[in-house]
Amino acid sequence: MEGVLQTYARPYDAQHPVLCMDEQPVQLVREIRTPVEATAEHPRRVDYEYERAGTAAIFIFTEPLAGWRGVTARSQRTKVDWAEEVAALLEGRYAQCDRITLVMDYVPGNIIHLMRPSRLCALRALGVSAARAASAPQGT
Repeated sequence: MEGVLQTYARPYDAQHPVLCMDEQPVQLVREIRTPVEATAEHPRRVDYEYERAGTAAIFIFTEPLAGWRGVTARSQRTKVDWAEEVAALLEGRYAQCDRITLVMDYVPGNIIHLMRPSRLCALRALGVSAARAASAPQGT
């Protein structure tokens, strides 16, 4: 815990940003009955019965010291989905950074198999270290 607090206490460095990441599975629901709109006599009336409409995964990234956040939704949450989200940041917004620090409460186990050698070489050409490149998904 102390290590995380020390990480958060660092001054802002654009070449070594501190990112926070979290993911959340969500249940999608659909209304069964149409709500009755409000009138002068009563407020809007909503029946709280619902029908399950599947699930999704929300990925949230923040860079608190820069005031930035990014949110994406996916139909599922797998190691490959996680790796694609991290790789999108490494190759997009943070491609010019020397390195990043990613603070998260969960690291998918054995993610190195998600990366092809050609992707690793491409990420190294961008200046991405091997530790960061391990997040790159296979097949892209």
